[in-house]
Amino acid sequence: MTARDVLQAQLERGIASLGVSLPDDAVGRLLDYRELLERWNAAYNLTAIRNDEEMIARHLVDSLAILPYVHGRSLADLGTGPGLPGIPIAIAEPAREVLMVDSNGKKVRFLREAIRSLKLTNGRALQSRVEDVEGTFECVTARAFATLADMLHWGGHLLAPNGTWLAMKGKHPADELDGVPEGFRVEAIHVLKVPGVDGERHLVVIRRS
Repeated sequence: MTARDVLQAQLERGIASLGVSLPDDAVGRLLDYRELLERWNAAYNLTAIRNDEEMIARHLVDSLAILPYVHGRSLADLGTGPGLPGIPIAIAEPAREVLMVDSNGKKVRFLREAIRSLKLTNGRALQSRVEDVEGTFECVTARAFATLADMLHWGGHLLAPNGTWLAMKGKHPADELDGVPEGFRVEAIHVLKVPGVDGERHLVVIRRS
């Protein structure tokens, strides 16, 4: 059994326990993405997580855990870093257009290479500050890059009228809820059970009020 086979088995177990269904080629492409991230990480320091099994759990499976809550044809992933959760979502749902936004040039260079080499025709990478991004999206994702107040202050203009904002958090963000700006409301907070990830994971679902 090769090292990749072991990681594939871990990834497939994680996907099964989440109860999400993916295209036939998704597992292979997710593993290709992890290998590419590992190669670039040596020079570019894109993520602090360097252990193979942790990458599967804390990057790939963690990103896929929000799939049941993702809606709409267009998605913007803000502060995406090396493409999390944007690239796993783009691989899992090829009919959805995914724009990945980060202000860090090294990370965006990696994203463009990942989009090219993985042939992600539905993925785009943009180097920009969140507040300067134009357009509206039916779904916006953000993985713990700021408080709820700051996320919505900088990026709230990107959420379409009936869109869904998905903020990925560790512990329950009780202390941030009062800071949600006018015009937005927290619709739900879901506890995410992510196989192989210790510690709390929460998903905050926000809509326009």
